[in-house]
Amino acid sequence: MMTLILFLVALAGLLFVLRRESGAKPAIGVMVVVGVLSLFMASGWLALLLFIGAALTAVAGLPQFRINWLTPRVFAMFKKVAPKVSETEKVALEAGTVGWDGELFTGRPDWHNLLINRHTGLSDAEQSFVDNQCTQAISMCNAWDVAVERADLPKELWDLLKKEKFFGMIIPEEYGGLGFSAKAQTAVLQKLSANEMLMVTVGVPNSLGPGELLVKYGTEEQKKYYLPRLADGREIPCFGLTGPRAGSDATSLPDTGIVCKQEVDGKEVLGIRLNFEKRWITLAPVATVVGLAFRMFDPDGLLGDTEDYGITCALIPRDTDGMEIGRRHCPIGTPFMNGPIKGKDVFIPMDYLIGGQEMAGQGWRMLVECLSVGRCITLPSGAAGGAAYAVGTAGGFTRVRRQFNTPVAEMEGVQAPLARIAAKTYITLAAVNHTANMIDKGEKPAVPSAILKYHLTEFSRDILTDAMDVHGGKAVTLGPRNYLGIGYSGSAVSITVEGANIMTRSLMIFGQGAIRCHPYVLKELAAKDNDDLKAFDEAFFGHAGLIFGNAARAFTQALSIGKADVPFDSASRNYAQALARFSSAFGLCADAAMATLGGELKMRELISARLGDMLSNLYLASMVLKNWHETQPVEGEKELMQYSLAFLLHRTEQALDEFLQNLPNRPVAMVLRVITLPLGRHWDAPHDDLARKLARSISTDTPIRTKLMAGAWTTDGEGIVENPVARYNGLLKDNDKAEQLYRKANKAYAKGELPMTALHPEERFEAALSAGIFSKEEADFMRQYEQVVLEMLTVDDFPFDEFARNKDSLIDHNPA
Repeated sequence: MMTLILFLVALAGLLFVLRRESGAKPAIGVMVVVGVLSLFMASGWLALLLFIGAALTAVAGLPQFRINWLTPRVFAMFKKVAPKVSETEKVALEAGTVGWDGELFTGRPDWHNLLINRHTGLSDAEQSFVDNQCTQAISMCNAWDVAVERADLPKELWDLLKKEKFFGMIIPEEYGGLGFSAKAQTAVLQKLSANEMLMVTVGVPNSLGPGELLVKYGTEEQKKYYLPRLADGREIPCFGLTGPRAGSDATSLPDTGIVCKQEVDGKEVLGIRLNFEKRWITLAPVATVVGLAFRMFDPDGLLGDTEDYGITCALIPRDTDGMEIGRRHCPIGTPFMNGPIKGKDVFIPMDYLIGGQEMAGQGWRMLVECLSVGRCITLPSGAAGGAAYAVGTAGGFTRVRRQFNTPVAEMEGVQAPLARIAAKTYITLAAVNHTANMIDKGEKPAVPSAILKYHLTEFSRDILTDAMDVHGGKAVTLGPRNYLGIGYSGSAVSITVEGANIMTRSLMIFGQGAIRCHPYVLKELAAKDNDDLKAFDEAFFGHAGLIFGNAARAFTQALSIGKADVPFDSASRNYAQALARFSSAFGLCADAAMATLGGELKMRELISARLGDMLSNLYLASMVLKNWHETQPVEGEKELMQYSLAFLLHRTEQALDEFLQNLPNRPVAMVLRVITLPLGRHWDAPHDDLARKLARSISTDTPIRTKLMAGAWTTDGEGIVENPVARYNGLLKDNDKAEQLYRKANKAYAKGELPMTALHPEERFEAALSAGIFSKEEADFMRQYEQVVLEMLTVDDFPFDEFARNKDSLIDHNPA
């Protein structure tokens, strides 16, 4: 019995030391002290075991012992198995900064580093722009009109966008732009997201493209000329990166630029002869200046000894000889301006290179550095705005749409998708807004940008699918009244651009994060490259301490022993503690995957994807917790926060479980399962009672519905396109009164107090007035209310030959 007690004492002491990553000396002390006690009070075998453990720990844990014998041998082995990192991968890894994503990799996230930078909101000028210019712009768009009737934005809207400098949000004020913060940019795009074509048209010039590249890398001459013209719309930019053979693998550009000399206006000019073919280039059909990425070569040595400079970026006016531009692709759902660009033997002078000749070959670095910010804003903001708009429309429609004499929002089958819409919108808004705030604080979040791009565009697709489901026939019948169908069909676009979602999930999120965000891996690789034994010793054995620490934390916290100390209130504390526990489990699993698979991990994309899913859900849950902590909760928000966090933690645990099921090294997987899931899975999907509450909260006039739609287009007025959200908001304000009168009329009909033929609501209202069941005021109210409801339920129809582009091909099915 005493042996067992002393064994448990030793185990508890070691777990305590390891959890705190206190170092080798405390661990040695625990084993020596308990070993001595065991020697005199219990088993000599236990004492021997502890003394051997203490000796091994001293050899491995104390630098003065290990540096001369153990470290050189480990270093030699590491050099053989460490994955090789290509130059393009190095550039991507060095792009951006590491922030909260790095904390999640440690297994013991420091919440202070997340909460120290509060979201302070927009400046007065930025808020005014969102409230006024953005509202004016979005109120000029009807989805059917711009997507089908025009396949373009109205001219007066183009004029407004140029006049109000929508294309110059990222351009500093000294160059004629708006100089908006990242928070303001995302607020603008959220507001405009009620129309996909408008959001894309404004978002792309303010994301990866000539404007951002010029601001960061352009020569002063280029900035002074182009930036004011880009800001006020005299120049419309596009950026040619992808092509028939270079999509997500953008580094494999087949487009070439050969350094040469050519006579121009009687003078010999040093320049580049370009041959290229690009496609899927947004704004290309209307662009006046083309940013172009190509592979630059100098076979004749006109610039020096370098022959292959690599990817380079140039800025080319539309009317340059040899360039073909102006044709259009037809993006699914929303035909925003997008098209191919071709060029054959296009000659440009050297000063067309962005940043001038000295930036030759720096194109890949320029692109990945810009992408680390731009990918956090444009598509995620569009997803957030579209989600908020879906809350407004789906919640409103399901409350006023009645079947079986009850609003469909009261049916549990409809409540489930409504709850998902609410929670995914809440998560999306928190992630977008707080990540933008990080950017404004100086971060360039490369890994979070991939997380947001993948998960929020997938959430958007899910939200739109659920919204379509609850709308039924209203949303599948296209026409001017359909505010959802065109955006739904266009949702596939956002999952393919800026890195296809499949690739982003399976290669980028964890693949980049494993090296970039890990506290030690990058240091170990750098030590290998520099053949620095001392640096390797510090990094490798610090890494070993982290592994043991994460194992101890993951195991004890899974048993609810020593839960993490977190700075959150009682409503959210257990979720934050679970997040800390899964952070330790994730860090341990990440190290196990890298250790057992080595360089093969690059090819085991499904393993990488599940580790990326764990990291992503932990990041998104952190943003929800931060949002809850910083903002003033409204009625109903507590349930929404809890549903959202339960949803994300359920997904985290599911990804962990699937990782353990599929890790090729089965003995390691079994050990990891004992450590990380000793009691099995704990986090269920959100419960039905929460789903019912959430569904009612977004389908009635509540503070949480208003808060979720705070950044969306909710206003209406004379002379602008009708806003369905505004119409639904008006109906919901009167819904309680209308519901009582619906019941009153239906009850009277059931009792036979109204004519049997009074089947339409309007007929029952009139009959109820005649029978004295309704007062005149009640009848007038219901007439007006039901008229608006019927308008919102009505779908469009067209002449028989409306959809045939070639009228001559029509078949007369009913000849006279």
